[in-house]
Amino acid sequence: MTAQTTAAELAAEFDADPGYLAAATSGVAPRRAVEAMQADVERWRRGFIEPGGYDGVVCRTRESFARLVDVAASRVAIGSQTSALVANLAGSLPTGTEVLIADGDFTSIVYPFLVAGRFSVRFAALDELAAAIRPGTGLAVFSLVQSATGELADVDAITAAAAANGVATLVDVTQAAGVHPIEAGRFDATVCHAYKWLCAPRGVAFLTVAEEFAERLVPVAAGWYAGADPWQSIYGERMALARDARRFDVSPAWQAFVGAEQSIGLFADADVSALWQHASGLGDALCRGLGIPEQHRAIVTWADPDGGRLARLTAAGVRASGRAGRVRAAFHVWNTEADVEAALRALA
Repeated sequence: MTAQTTAAELAAEFDADPGYLAAATSGVAPRRAVEAMQADVERWRRGFIEPGGYDGVVCRTRESFARLVDVAASRVAIGSQTSALVANLAGSLPTGTEVLIADGDFTSIVYPFLVAGRFSVRFAALDELAAAIRPGTGLAVFSLVQSATGELADVDAITAAAAANGVATLVDVTQAAGVHPIEAGRFDATVCHAYKWLCAPRGVAFLTVAEEFAERLVPVAAGWYAGADPWQSIYGERMALARDARRFDVSPAWQAFVGAEQSIGLFADADVSALWQHASGLGDALCRGLGIPEQHRAIVTWADPDGGRLARLTAAGVRASGRAGRVRAAFHVWNTEADVEAALRALA
């Protein structure tokens, strides 16, 4: 592999059957991830696994994700689900904090603030979020790419408004990481589950947190893996947490990280700008064929209130998804013009 793997080179790592347009629902495992997990399961079956042996796997996976989103590995914490990572942040916010959230966003970044019952939560449409930021807002929360529609947030406008008003930002990059370039350092915190566009097993998630913002947070989910030396933190009341973002770690799902190391390593080495050009280009080709405006996105959606169009795609062997009364077709590195043509034939 080269330092900047091309889209064609990366596509060769996958064996997805034609017609899989559902990366927004779940990614496809690359061969090397499956092989690594199969080997690990065999060691497990025979009684040859050693828990400490997974530390290197976790470390390398963390470093690959850090490279992918352009932050230092010391700013990355690991977890298993985005909602748990968001809840960790919510647990640190003062009672009464005004939290501004993009309307209709994925509930894993919404519910932790609502269920707490101690915040002032406001909602604004994604394209109006920057204008809705005001003095006194404590945190602005949104997804870089919206799950239901594929809409991209106006990062420049939102971060400028946040900076002008002293507002922290929390961004979900689950529907972006692995297909769209990300500069996580532009935000105070990001969360990401890696089983979609990063093609990792479910159970591998990440939190990035800026150093200054991290100082305002309490690692309320801290356990043994949050220790400065995890293997010295497994018993007793003497607490010595890691000084960097690892203090927000929860113990890893070992087998999942074995696969994630391979998958995320592939994307960390890839030219992600080229992946976006490839995926959004296929999305635009589908739009042209459907006679709808080009959306310039990897996730293309259009109205399907009764589910009929999705049913026709499914009957033709094209695997897409339906969200919020719309068909959702997601194009990734393994997709080609043939997938666009198959979808158009099914809908003709």
